[in-house]
Amino acid sequence: MRRPIIAGNWKMHLTLSEALALAAEVRNRCGRFRQADVVVAPVGLHVHPVAARLEGSTIAVAAQNCHAAAKGAFTGELSPAQIRDAGAAYVIIGHSERRQFFGETDEGVGKKGRAAIDHGLVPILCIGETLAEREAGRMLEVVTRQLDAALAPLTPEEVADVVIAYEPVWAIGTGRTATPAQAQEVHAAIRRRVAEKTSPAIAERVRIQYGGSVKPDNIATLMAEPDIDGALVGGASLEANSFVQIVTGALGAESN
Repeated sequence: MRRPIIAGNWKMHLTLSEALALAAEVRNRCGRFRQADVVVAPVGLHVHPVAARLEGSTIAVAAQNCHAAAKGAFTGELSPAQIRDAGAAYVIIGHSERRQFFGETDEGVGKKGRAAIDHGLVPILCIGETLAEREAGRMLEVVTRQLDAALAPLTPEEVADVVIAYEPVWAIGTGRTATPAQAQEVHAAIRRRVAEKTSPAIAERVRIQYGGSVKPDNIATLMAEPDIDGALVGGASLEANSFVQIVTGALGAESN
């Protein structure tokens, strides 16, 4: 059985005091769960203090992006080594907002994933199609292209330990969510492609999150699908009650 993973992407939100308060509440209310991985992703400036606040708990921290280089003259960037040193265990790579607004490329995602693993981070590799691509019938073509580029620099054994996040761009922050059947179709295709590129055994180990307007009232039906192993949560992760309800809903547990 694949271990569920629920990650909250806080994007460019929250002051430091707000981030620390939210992290503390997530720790207090979700720290009892041992059957899933719960992750929060604050802005880079807050990774270290949030990780310090969560130290000793079961809640892990992710950065929202990294550079592919270990160090260098790259003003404004964060290296995987620095992110790891700050206390993060994961890093989100290739989010559609990075691709759309900051020129992130398929090849660049692959390089960043390689660098993350080299420095002890687990990459959360994001892939997903736009509405135009879906309506043109190119959904699987786009997702496969992005997936292949993200996994190309990795060995099969390394692929087994990454997290893949399928985030249809048309569902991110729009209130529109892929139906469980729509999400499952793509997740199953992703797993088949991983099997083709590595092996069926490795594909069975890879965790694939769904992201795109995940909320407390749809998480249970999404998680009921056989190839959906968790969620990458955006807006609903900024408020403790909704994020905790998503975590508990994913696990079929009671919130407190």
